[in-house]
Amino acid sequence: MRSSILPLVLLSALIFAGCGSSYPNRTPIGETFPTVTGKSLAGDEVIIPDAFRGKKVILVLAYEQDAQFDVDRWGIGFFTADFDLPPVYEIPTIPGLLPSLFKDAIDGGMRKGIPKESWRDVITVYGGGGGTLSKWTGTENDLNARIVLLDEQGVVRWFHDRGYGLPPLQDLLETLKRDQESTVDPAGTGS
Repeated sequence: MRSSILPLVLLSALIFAGCGSSYPNRTPIGETFPTVTGKSLAGDEVIIPDAFRGKKVILVLAYEQDAQFDVDRWGIGFFTADFDLPPVYEIPTIPGLLPSLFKDAIDGGMRKGIPKESWRDVITVYGGGGGTLSKWTGTENDLNARIVLLDEQGVVRWFHDRGYGLPPLQDLLETLKRDQESTVDPAGTGS
């Protein structure tokens, strides 16, 4: 009897490994985004950050379904910003083996709530990749999205994980404006 329970206990431990783990928050500014593979709701496999090399992008990482409230507030802030933003991608991040087993059902549920024309902009990272990102940014206050501005080389230029607010949005926009000005006039001559 005991030997027949052991495989079930081991399987349960594997399935729930990574589920519910909390990691201390950290600010990865200046670091290269870890390489992880995700799949867009349109069905495209995407290797992050490689897929974005050569352009700036904003990534909105979320670790909990209930973080969608914060994600939506950031989205409204981006949409109403009086600035030409780089592309924005939502990265639902779901670590653990169990969610990976149900990823088709989870993605199908997300598709029902997202317009088809936006499916390429939602890239879900499951399993080990989700765990990598969870450890990399931390998961304390997991109802807050992690907003990550990547430069053309995949390095984090700006990061925020304390929830949407006008001051953080303004700070991100000012960072983007400074970057744009230095690109237009790299010598800083003003001409």
